[in-house]
Amino acid sequence: MNKLAKIHAASGTLALVVITLFWCSTLYSEITGNLTIIYQVKKAILYGFGLLFPLMMMTGISGNMLAKKKIKGLVKKKLTRMKIIMFNGIVILIPSAVYLFHSVSLGDLGTLFYTVQALELTAGLINLILLSMNIRDGLRLSQFSLAGLS
Repeated sequence: MNKLAKIHAASGTLALVVITLFWCSTLYSEITGNLTIIYQVKKAILYGFGLLFPLMMMTGISGNMLAKKKIKGLVKKKLTRMKIIMFNGIVILIPSAVYLFHSVSLGDLGTLFYTVQALELTAGLINLILLSMNIRDGLRLSQFSLAGLS
């Protein structure tokens, strides 16, 4: 595996870990119903974007460099999933995180809060599944590359 492929694999895997932590922490905080825990989790997620954004950028840039315009098969599937992941992130997850933190900061955990929270958890789970599928396909692609070198 070349250096670029290692960067791609590492950044993608770390991004998946960060998103998993966001999702599990959110679920835990909501199950506890403890306002302090919910607040701390929402705050940590906003700070965590500082780690997640560069990881996602590194994953995307390195993935595009590895694809080298060979947009077919598994690579095409990965790119299609990444478009959905980015859409979910930009349109649903980031605004939801900001809104949810703002609401919990005000102690406003009404119906709208829980509706947005459910939307965020759903979009987050979709992204976790899609990222996991991309990692699976990335492993398949790396096996094809290694098999071609033998």
